[in-house]
Amino acid sequence: MPEGVTRIYDKRRFTKTMDKYIKMALDLGADHAIAVTPDDIVFDGRTLLKCMFGCGDWGHGCTCPSRVGALKPWEYEPLLRKYKTVLLIHSHQKKIAQAASFAVEREAFLNGDSLAFSMSDCAICSTCAGKDGGKPCRDVRRARPALHSVGIDVFATVKKLGLPLEPLRDEGEEENWYSAAWLN
Repeated sequence: MPEGVTRIYDKRRFTKTMDKYIKMALDLGADHAIAVTPDDIVFDGRTLLKCMFGCGDWGHGCTCPSRVGALKPWEYEPLLRKYKTVLLIHSHQKKIAQAASFAVEREAFLNGDSLAFSMSDCAICSTCAGKDGGKPCRDVRRARPALHSVGIDVFATVKKLGLPLEPLRDEGEEENWYSAAWLN
Protein backbone atom coordinates (compact mmCIF):
# COMPACT_ATOMS: atom_id res chain seq x y z
CA MET A 1 0.00 0.00 0.00
CA PRO A 2 1.17 3.56 -0.55
CA GLU A 3 2.94 5.21 2.33
CA GLY A 4 0.44 6.60 4.81
CA VAL A 5 -2.49 4.53 3.49
CA THR A 6 -3.86 1.92 5.80
CA ARG A 7 -6.77 -0.36 5.24
CA ILE A 8 -9.68 1.96 4.61
CA TYR A 9 -12.29 -0.31 6.07
CA ASP A 10 -13.47 -1.06 9.58
CA LYS A 11 -12.46 -4.63 10.49
CA ARG A 12 -15.79 -5.20 12.24
CA ARG A 13 -17.62 -4.57 8.97
CA PHE A 14 -15.51 -6.72 6.66
CA THR A 15 -14.70 -10.39 6.97
CA LYS A 16 -11.81 -12.72 6.32
CA THR A 17 -13.38 -13.22 2.91
CA MET A 18 -12.44 -9.66 1.99
CA ASP A 19 -8.86 -10.30 3.11
CA LYS A 20 -8.91 -13.35 0.82
CA TYR A 21 -10.02 -11.20 -2.13
CA ILE A 22 -7.34 -8.60 -1.38
CA LYS A 23 -4.68 -11.32 -1.23
CA MET A 24 -6.00 -12.83 -4.47
CA ALA A 25 -5.68 -9.49 -6.30
CA LEU A 26 -2.17 -8.94 -4.93
CA ASP A 27 -1.12 -12.50 -5.78
CA LEU A 28 -2.30 -11.89 -9.36
CA GLY A 29 0.13 -8.98 -9.62
CA ALA A 30 -1.85 -5.95 -8.48
CA ASP A 31 0.23 -3.28 -6.77
CA HIS A 32 -2.56 -2.31 -4.35
CA ALA A 33 -5.99 -3.64 -3.42
CA ILE A 34 -8.14 -1.91 -0.83
CA ALA A 35 -11.70 -2.40 0.30
CA VAL A 36 -13.88 0.68 0.57
CA THR A 37 -17.60 1.42 0.53
CA PRO A 38 -19.49 2.96 -2.40
CA ASP A 39 -19.55 6.19 -0.36
CA ASP A 40 -15.76 6.40 -0.86
CA ILE A 41 -16.21 6.42 -4.65
CA VAL A 42 -16.54 9.85 -6.30
CA PHE A 43 -19.31 9.86 -8.91
CA ASP A 44 -19.47 12.66 -11.48
CA GLY A 45 -21.40 12.29 -14.75
CA ARG A 46 -19.08 14.81 -16.40
CA THR A 47 -16.70 11.92 -17.02
CA LEU A 48 -18.85 11.31 -20.11
CA LEU A 49 -17.45 14.55 -21.57
CA LYS A 50 -13.91 13.16 -21.29
CA CYS A 51 -15.07 9.99 -23.01
CA MET A 52 -16.83 11.86 -25.83
CA PHE A 53 -14.08 14.39 -26.43
CA GLY A 54 -10.74 12.72 -26.00
CA CYS A 55 -11.15 8.95 -26.20
CA GLY A 56 -10.36 7.20 -29.46
CA ASP A 57 -12.80 4.41 -28.56
CA TRP A 58 -15.82 6.75 -28.52
CA GLY A 59 -18.38 5.39 -30.95
CA HIS A 60 -16.47 2.13 -31.36
CA GLY A 61 -15.64 0.33 -28.11
CA CYS A 62 -17.85 -2.61 -27.15
CA THR A 63 -17.95 -1.50 -23.49
CA CYS A 64 -18.24 2.20 -24.33
CA PRO A 65 -21.16 4.38 -23.16
CA SER A 66 -21.50 5.49 -26.81
CA ARG A 67 -22.86 2.15 -27.98
CA VAL A 68 -26.55 1.88 -28.72
CA GLY A 69 -28.57 0.86 -25.67
CA ALA A 70 -25.76 1.52 -23.17
CA LEU A 71 -26.64 2.94 -19.78
CA LYS A 72 -25.47 6.51 -19.27
CA PRO A 73 -23.06 7.29 -16.40
CA TRP A 74 -25.76 8.82 -14.19
CA GLU A 75 -27.82 5.62 -14.56
CA TYR A 76 -25.02 3.50 -13.08
CA GLU A 77 -24.63 5.40 -9.81
CA PRO A 78 -27.88 4.25 -8.12
CA LEU A 79 -27.12 0.66 -9.13
CA LEU A 80 -23.53 0.72 -7.89
CA ARG A 81 -24.46 2.38 -4.60
CA LYS A 82 -26.48 -0.75 -3.72
CA TYR A 83 -23.24 -2.72 -3.25
CA LYS A 84 -21.76 -2.96 0.24
CA THR A 85 -18.08 -3.09 -0.66
CA VAL A 86 -15.83 -2.02 -3.52
CA LEU A 87 -12.46 -3.70 -3.86
CA LEU A 88 -10.38 -1.08 -5.65
CA ILE A 89 -7.43 -2.62 -7.48
CA HIS A 90 -4.36 -0.74 -8.77
CA SER A 91 -1.73 -1.97 -11.19
CA HIS A 92 0.76 -0.44 -13.58
CA GLN A 93 -0.51 -2.88 -16.22
CA LYS A 94 -4.05 -2.74 -17.61
CA LYS A 95 -4.28 -6.52 -18.16
CA ILE A 96 -3.32 -7.23 -14.55
CA ALA A 97 -5.90 -4.79 -13.18
CA GLN A 98 -8.63 -6.34 -15.30
CA ALA A 99 -7.61 -9.93 -14.61
CA ALA A 100 -7.53 -9.32 -10.84
CA SER A 101 -10.96 -7.69 -10.69
CA PHE A 102 -12.48 -10.37 -12.88
CA ALA A 103 -10.94 -13.14 -10.73
CA VAL A 104 -12.35 -11.53 -7.58
CA GLU A 105 -15.77 -11.23 -9.24
CA ARG A 106 -15.70 -14.92 -10.17
CA GLU A 107 -14.58 -16.04 -6.71
CA ALA A 108 -17.23 -13.88 -5.03
CA PHE A 109 -19.87 -15.34 -7.35
CA LEU A 110 -18.75 -18.89 -6.47
CA ASN A 111 -18.96 -17.87 -2.78
CA GLY A 112 -22.63 -16.90 -3.19
CA ASP A 113 -22.46 -13.25 -4.23
CA SER A 114 -24.49 -13.67 -7.41
CA LEU A 115 -24.38 -9.94 -8.21
CA ALA A 116 -20.62 -9.43 -7.81
CA PHE A 117 -19.45 -7.24 -10.70
CA SER A 118 -16.00 -6.23 -11.90
CA MET A 119 -15.17 -3.10 -13.83
CA SER A 120 -12.00 -2.22 -15.71
CA ASP A 121 -10.70 -0.68 -18.88
CA CYS A 122 -11.01 -3.62 -21.23
CA ALA A 123 -7.75 -5.34 -22.15
CA ILE A 124 -9.07 -8.71 -23.32
CA CYS A 125 -8.46 -8.38 -27.05
CA SER A 126 -5.47 -6.78 -28.74
CA THR A 127 -7.93 -4.88 -30.96
CA CYS A 128 -11.51 -4.27 -29.88
CA ALA A 129 -14.04 -5.78 -32.30
CA GLY A 130 -15.97 -2.52 -32.07
CA LYS A 131 -12.98 -0.72 -33.55
CA ASP A 132 -12.75 -3.41 -36.23
CA GLY A 133 -15.70 -2.26 -38.30
CA GLY A 134 -18.20 -2.13 -35.42
CA LYS A 135 -18.34 -5.90 -34.97
CA PRO A 136 -19.89 -7.39 -31.81
CA CYS A 137 -17.75 -8.01 -28.74
CA ARG A 138 -15.71 -11.22 -28.99
CA ASP A 139 -15.89 -11.93 -25.23
CA VAL A 140 -19.12 -10.40 -23.96
CA ARG A 141 -19.06 -12.53 -20.78
CA ARG A 142 -15.84 -10.92 -19.57
CA ALA A 143 -15.90 -7.44 -21.14
CA ARG A 144 -16.75 -4.78 -18.55
CA PRO A 145 -17.06 -1.00 -18.65
CA ALA A 146 -14.26 1.23 -17.43
CA LEU A 147 -14.78 3.08 -14.15
CA HIS A 148 -14.69 6.51 -15.80
CA SER A 149 -17.17 5.45 -18.51
CA VAL A 150 -19.86 4.90 -15.86
CA GLY A 151 -19.45 8.26 -14.17
CA ILE A 152 -16.68 7.56 -11.65
CA ASP A 153 -14.07 10.27 -11.27
CA VAL A 154 -11.09 7.96 -10.90
CA PHE A 155 -8.66 10.81 -10.24
CA ALA A 156 -10.74 12.25 -7.38
CA THR A 157 -11.46 8.79 -5.94
CA VAL A 158 -7.87 7.58 -5.77
CA LYS A 159 -6.57 10.94 -4.58
CA LYS A 160 -9.09 10.80 -1.71
CA LEU A 161 -7.80 7.30 -0.86
CA GLY A 162 -4.11 8.20 -1.11
CA LEU A 163 -3.39 6.02 -4.13
CA PRO A 164 -1.16 7.03 -7.05
CA LEU A 165 -2.54 8.63 -10.21
CA GLU A 166 -1.25 11.65 -12.08
CA PRO A 167 -1.83 12.81 -15.65
CA LEU A 168 0.92 11.48 -17.91
CA ARG A 169 3.10 14.22 -19.31
CA ASP A 170 4.68 11.95 -21.93
CA GLU A 171 4.21 8.42 -23.26
CA GLY A 172 7.27 7.09 -21.44
CA GLU A 173 5.83 7.65 -17.95
CA GLU A 174 4.57 4.72 -15.92
CA GLU A 175 0.82 4.26 -16.20
CA ASN A 176 -1.58 3.58 -13.33
CA TRP A 177 -4.64 1.44 -14.07
CA TYR A 178 -7.58 0.95 -11.73
CA SER A 179 -10.26 -1.70 -11.69
CA ALA A 180 -12.87 -2.57 -9.12
CA ALA A 181 -14.89 -5.52 -7.90
CA TRP A 182 -18.29 -4.48 -6.56
CA LEU A 183 -19.38 -6.90 -3.84
CA ASN A 184 -22.25 -7.59 -1.47
